[in-house]
Amino acid sequence: MATPDRPAAPARPRSSLRQRILLGLFGYTALLSIAVVVQGFFVNEHAEHLVWTSLMNTEMDYFVERSRSDPDYRWSDTQALSLYDSATRPPPRELAALAPGVHDEVVVAGVEYVTLVRDIDGRRLTLALDIDDMEHREFDLALTIAGSAVTTLLLLGVVIGWGVRRLVRPLTNMAQRIGGLRPDRSGQRVDVPESASSELVVIADAVNDYLQRNDRFVERERAFIDSASHELRTPISVIAGAAEIALEQNELPAGARHQINRIRRASRDVEQLISLLLVLAKDPKRLSASSDRVALDHLLPEIVEDHRHLTRDKDLTLAVAPLPPCEILAPLPIVQAAIGNLLRNAIENSDRGEIAIRLHPDATVTIDDPGHGMTPEEISAIYARVARGGREGGGIGLDLISRLCEHLGWTLRFDKAERGTRTTLALKATG
Repeated sequence: MATPDRPAAPARPRSSLRQRILLGLFGYTALLSIAVVVQGFFVNEHAEHLVWTSLMNTEMDYFVERSRSDPDYRWSDTQALSLYDSATRPPPRELAALAPGVHDEVVVAGVEYVTLVRDIDGRRLTLALDIDDMEHREFDLALTIAGSAVTTLLLLGVVIGWGVRRLVRPLTNMAQRIGGLRPDRSGQRVDVPESASSELVVIADAVNDYLQRNDRFVERERAFIDSASHELRTPISVIAGAAEIALEQNELPAGARHQINRIRRASRDVEQLISLLLVLAKDPKRLSASSDRVALDHLLPEIVEDHRHLTRDKDLTLAVAPLPPCEILAPLPIVQAAIGNLLRNAIENSDRGEIAIRLHPDATVTIDDPGHGMTPEEISAIYARVARGGREGGGIGLDLISRLCEHLGWTLRFDKAERGTRTTLALKATG
């Protein structure tokens, strides 16, 4: 059964379990890599500071001891190591502003130095080591480490993706098999391979048990409906036959004839109900064997005439538009009952005016009633009532009509028209 035309909230696309596991593992690996790199950076800086401190203190201590033991000793600068004495050789301005201690990455004239500043005997000694070349090599090494970390991360992502795909594949296959189950088929099962995990076996067993119980329930329902329908058919046929015989009596009083006519119409409605229940009790695959070729352009006027008496107490007229030739393959009593019930529903929900019945070449029947007109909320209420199986009014009710439409592959919908309500029943035309 079709749903009403109303804007529905777009369904948010759901990510697969494989994508969620991949994102989780990839995020964990990325954070772990970043943590290792950051930790390595801080450890390297701390170790470098310890090395520079030990080296510079050793050189400074050697100079101080040698100067005290040999007053004529003079320091000789090397290509990388220089000593500045505030008394005899003032340091550059960048180094003169430093406090006592070890200072790393001090830039002088575009060159990086590590310096040791120490106050001894009223003078300030500054020992400066050129580390510019080592810093460039350290930067190149850091880029190499970062590149290797990114490469490792990508390789791990590929390996993790392959592993997760392999692990999740049985669950994905089972989800596809469950999604392929058809509610109108019996004897369905979800099979799992021998290598399936215990969790998949539990899920498959639970689904298979549900399918078996559902099959048994459907069979019991069909058996009950079939048995009850056949049991009801005999007494209803007797009542209908007796009513026909009674109506043939010429001396029958007018009042009694009216009541017997009511009995005949009621028995006919019950016979239609029984026919519908028998159809619901049959497997849809076997319905084609009991279907008839129905010419809708001939049947529709007959249905309209059968229901014209319902408009006698109302200011209503039934108008049938020109009917194109159209033929369908379906059980005749079901087509009569379905269209008749929808026409009766339109009559009961209309006050005055014209009910227009149209037949389209694609075997679609539309009924436009002038009745109060249904708001979108009232149309939604009809669908909710049908979904709950509620019944209102005479006839077989919209609940059975909707079930028959699902059973036979027809489409039933209600739309708000310009003045009233448009009911559309799309049948299946023969080729």
